Amino acid sequence: MVYVQRDGQGRLLRVEKEPFDGMNDTLAVQSEELDAWINARLEVNSKLDLLQQSDLEMVRVLEDVVNLLVERGVISFTDLPEAARIKLDQRAVARAELEGLADSLTDTPPGLTN
Repeated sequence: MVYVQRDGQGRLLRVEKEPFDGMNDTLAVQSEELDAWINARLEVNSKLDLLQQSDLEMVRVLEDVVNLLVERGVISFTDLPEAARIKLDQRAVARAELEGLADSLTDTPPGLTN
C-alpha cells in the first residue's frame, strides 16, 4: 500500500511509501492507477530531459548567432545588455581554457615518444 494525495477531481498529486501531511487516500501498490501515474511521470521526466538537452544545444546556437551578427557588423557587442556580454565573455574564456586543456592532453611531454 502507498499513501497518496488527490486533488479535488480525484487525480493523484503525490505518492509516498510512508504517511505524510496532506495525504487523503491510500492505493494498492499493484494497481493500474499507480502504474499509469508512474509511467506518466517517467514520460514527463523523459521529455523534460530532452528539453533540457535541447536548451543546452540552443545556448551554443545563440552564441554562434550573436558572434556572426557581431562579425558582420549587424550589431555591436556593446549593444547587448551588460549581463549578456558578461555571460558571453565568461563562456568564451571557459571554452578557450578547455581547448587549451584538451590540447595539453594530446601534446607529448618532453622526453616521451609515441
